[in-house]
Amino acid sequence: MKGLIFTYLLTYGGSAASLFKPFYGLLIYICFSIIRPESLWFWAVPPGNYSRIIAISLLIGWAVNGFGNWRLGRARAVIGFLIAFWVWVIISSLHAEQTDASLNWVESFTKIVLPCLVGVSLIDSVAKLKQLAWVIALSHAYVAYDLNQSYYSGFNRVWEDGFGGMDNNCVGITMVAATGLTFFLGFNAPRWWQKGIAFAGVFLMVNCVFFSFSRGGMLGLIITGGISFLLIPKKPRHYLIFALAVVLAFRLAGTEVVKRFGSTFADEKQRDASAQSRLDLWKTCVEIMGKEPILGIGPRHFSLTAHLYGYKRGKEAHTLWLTVGAETGVVGLFFLVSFYGLVMLRLWPFTREAYPVADPWFHENARMVIASITGFAVSAQFVSIVHLEAPYYIALLGAGALKLTSVPIAAYIPSASNPISAARVAGLPVRPATGFHC
Repeated sequence: MKGLIFTYLLTYGGSAASLFKPFYGLLIYICFSIIRPESLWFWAVPPGNYSRIIAISLLIGWAVNGFGNWRLGRARAVIGFLIAFWVWVIISSLHAEQTDASLNWVESFTKIVLPCLVGVSLIDSVAKLKQLAWVIALSHAYVAYDLNQSYYSGFNRVWEDGFGGMDNNCVGITMVAATGLTFFLGFNAPRWWQKGIAFAGVFLMVNCVFFSFSRGGMLGLIITGGISFLLIPKKPRHYLIFALAVVLAFRLAGTEVVKRFGSTFADEKQRDASAQSRLDLWKTCVEIMGKEPILGIGPRHFSLTAHLYGYKRGKEAHTLWLTVGAETGVVGLFFLVSFYGLVMLRLWPFTREAYPVADPWFHENARMVIASITGFAVSAQFVSIVHLEAPYYIALLGAGALKLTSVPIAAYIPSASNPISAARVAGLPVRPATGFHC
């Protein structure tokens, strides 16, 4: 019953609010894309167009309020690659053998791209960046809590049924993507209870990856941990927190988890059928890229044509990156990799404490985005999962930071000509020019 009330309240109350404050609609849309109310509370929430209702209100509110601010600065090229990939998959779809199937794929992808475009135009303060980060983290944490509760009640829902249309591998990967973000949120949280919530969320997500038995998820989790260690501030207390997190992770990993993960690196004679099948599929994707390097065979077409390559009809390639290359060509793969790669590359300088920024939170933002996307990128090599929303929204978090940091630091210092606009960008309270301090 609580789930039904929550869903209806956010759907209809949030729709009304987003007409005036479209950023609220964006946060609710992203929350719903992660928690998937019909799946999370399947016994109470009937099937419905909850996300669509929010999306329509969001777009109306966005238009009424002037379409946001498109002075993207350093984020311009990042968003440009996302748009380029979107346009390219449309072109590839129009040249595909089964155009209707490809266009259905494009429609689903558009439901991710549009919120990202709206979101980057609406982000105009550090406060909004923090709200977006916490919504992504808490939404994943609650899903992980529910799945942990099911697991310890005797039913491994992730392994048996998946969640929200995702199989165990997809669930594992979305948890990996959120783990780095949530870890750094807790690392930088100013209050003890916020740290407690964030680190509890990390605990639940890590355990969820383990009992998903996703080898790609486990590898991504290790990579996320390694990157996080490199990025944390080099102080004794920070090392202590990280060490405790590592010890806890090892404690959570049971014998079955270790055994299954170890099979990932077994030699050809000891490798199980699942692992060997992935390598064969990857090889096929590379061969397709060689034959169709420009437009590929069309979005959604690997599974539709798998029988032509000696696999069962409907077989997935079990790799995001090579699937994109096979289906949209080397050009499409370049656009998608550049979208994720450029946002990390441009955020990298901000990971250093010595790098000058107007708000210290930009350091943590850069760390959480880089750690999360790196873990996702490694995990995604093992699953065909182009429409997983969380990584795009985490990249949006990075693009929003790049947009804000494009404002020169001097602009944050009030002047007689413009005393308060910089404060709004920084998410600070607006005060009269006299006595204002940033």
